[in-house]
Amino acid sequence: MKRGIQRFFAGKLTFAGVMVLLLAALLVSILLAVQTGSTQISWGDILNVVKFRLFGAGDPEVYGKGAVPDIVWYIRLPRLMLAVAVGAALAVCGVIMQAIVKNPLADPYVLGISSGASLGATVAILLGVGSFLGSNFVGILGFAGAFGVSLLVILLSNVGGRSNSVRLLLAGMALSSVCSAASSFVVYFASDREGMMSVTYWLMGSLAGAEWGQIAFLLPFVLLCTLFFWSQSRTLNLMLLGDEVSVTLGADLHRWRLLYLLLASALIGFVVYAAGMIGFVGLIIPHAARMVFGSDHRRLIPASALLGALLLVWADVLCRTIIPRSELPIGILTSLLGAPCFVYLMARKTYGFGGGGA
Repeated sequence: MKRGIQRFFAGKLTFAGVMVLLLAALLVSILLAVQTGSTQISWGDILNVVKFRLFGAGDPEVYGKGAVPDIVWYIRLPRLMLAVAVGAALAVCGVIMQAIVKNPLADPYVLGISSGASLGATVAILLGVGSFLGSNFVGILGFAGAFGVSLLVILLSNVGGRSNSVRLLLAGMALSSVCSAASSFVVYFASDREGMMSVTYWLMGSLAGAEWGQIAFLLPFVLLCTLFFWSQSRTLNLMLLGDEVSVTLGADLHRWRLLYLLLASALIGFVVYAAGMIGFVGLIIPHAARMVFGSDHRRLIPASALLGALLLVWADVLCRTIIPRSELPIGILTSLLGAPCFVYLMARKTYGFGGGGA
C-alpha cells in the first residue's frame, strides 16, 4: 500500500499540487487556530485586525486596540507563527540529522544537542549564569549549549581520524552523557525547588512567550535553511548510500556532513531559544513524509516542513483548549502523540529510509 501511495505522488505536477494543498491547509489551520480558544473570535474580526496591522486599513478605534485586537495580534497569532517556524525547523532538521548519521531513528537532538541545551538552561536558571544578557538569558544559554555541543561533537568525531556517520553518533552519545551528568550535578547541589520547577517547565517546551521580534528573525531563518537544504537534495540522497559508495560516485561527503550539522544545530539552537525543548516532531514527521512521498529529499524536505508546521499548529490549539483555564506544555503533548506513533512504526517495520525496513 505504501509503495502504491508513493507511485501516486511520483509525478512532479502531482507533487506540486499536493504541496499547494498542504500550504492551503496550513493557512486555513492558522485562521481556525486563531479563532479557537476561551474567547471565540469571528473570521471577519481576525482578517480585519490583520489588515489593519499590516496595511493600516480600518478604524483604529475598533481594530487598533481592545480585547479582540490584542488577543489576535499579541497572543494567538504570534504563538501560531512561532509554531509554524518551530514545527518546520524540527521536521527539516529531523530529515537532515537522519541523513547525516544514516540512522532512521535519529532526531534533531540525537547528537547531544538536547543535553547541551538543557545544561545551558540549567546553569542559567539555578546558578544565574548569563543573567546580564537580559530577560531572555535562559533561552540564550540554551542556544549556546546546543550549538556548543554540536561544535564539540565535530571536534571529537575528528580526533584520531576523519569523522563519519558512526563517529558523529558515538561522539554525540558521549557528550550527551557528560552534559546530562553535569545538569544533574547542578540540580543536586543547587537545592532550589523553584528553580528546579522552572528548569522542568522549560524542558517541556512552550510557545507562550512568542513575540513578533523573535518571529521576524526565526521565520526567515527557517525558510532560508529549508531552501538551502532543499538545494542540497542530491548530496543528502548520496549520504543514504554511505561514504564508500559516494566516493565511487565522485562525491566526498565529509565537508558537507559537517556543514549540514553546524547549520542544523544553529537552527535547533534558535528553536530551543524560542520555545524550549519539543520532542518527537523531528522523528515522526520525516517518517510520515517518507511513507507518502518516498525518501527522495527533493520531495521529503518541503513535505516535512509543511507537515511539521501543521502538526505544531494543531498541537498548540490542543494545548490551549484541552484543559479548561490552563495550558499544557506543548512538549508533553508532542511526546504523548509521538511515542505511540513511534512504537507503531517500529512494530510495522516501516522505519527504514523508504524501503521495507531498516
